[in-house]
Amino acid sequence: MKKLKGFSVIGLIIGIAVVVLIVLGAYAVIDGNNKATDYDNYDFYSIIEPSKDNGEIGDHVKGDPEAPVLIFEYADYQCPGCASINPKVNRIIEQLDGKLAVVYRSFLLSYHQNGTAAASAAEAAGLQGYWKPYADKLFEQQAEWEYADTSERTELFNKYFTEVTDGKGDTDKFNQDLSSEAVSKKISFDMGIGKRVDISGTPAFYIDGQLIDWSNGGSLDLDGETISWEAANSSDDFMKLIKRIVEVKTNK
Repeated sequence: MKKLKGFSVIGLIIGIAVVVLIVLGAYAVIDGNNKATDYDNYDFYSIIEPSKDNGEIGDHVKGDPEAPVLIFEYADYQCPGCASINPKVNRIIEQLDGKLAVVYRSFLLSYHQNGTAAASAAEAAGLQGYWKPYADKLFEQQAEWEYADTSERTELFNKYFTEVTDGKGDTDKFNQDLSSEAVSKKISFDMGIGKRVDISGTPAFYIDGQLIDWSNGGSLDLDGETISWEAANSSDDFMKLIKRIVEVKTNK
């Protein structure tokens, strides 16, 4: 039997097949939940509260939910761009001192083998009140877990949970919630919204129903005023654009 860097070709093929089946299985659950949900009952551009459709897990909000400006972010924990921009989003929320909040929703990319598991871990941590620190930890440590196998990934996700909870979290409950119906529904619900607002990649940011297409030139109509911009060359340019948006929205 031919060997490839210590692995048999057949073994490699089987391993790839298993990963594909896991991903397809996860998406089958997502599609099934989406078909059972009447999305006409929800406003995608406001904070969505817990309901039976999202597993009684409402939107995750960074910043003050009562902030005058809400931006909606669709992201995948295994997305490198999402990981790089996450600390800057956190920082600008702090800098704008209550004027901005960012509503986070998961949008999983099918080619990310551990994206669904990471989203499930974040939601499971959230059920014990630790969504934001756990989400930040996943982004910070993305390179460590993104291509981990199942056993290594489980070990890492448990380690992160212990760290962000300072040992005070219930690890057994965390592991049970990872595969719970509530968590599955929440991820499926977020994905359903993302599909309906035409997300094509991550990270994607929306305000007032409009895509902030920062990687290309674009414009927004905000409260009767138009903001136009050239293609952003970096995430720092994007942060400057966000500040302009907040200035326009809060100076009315």
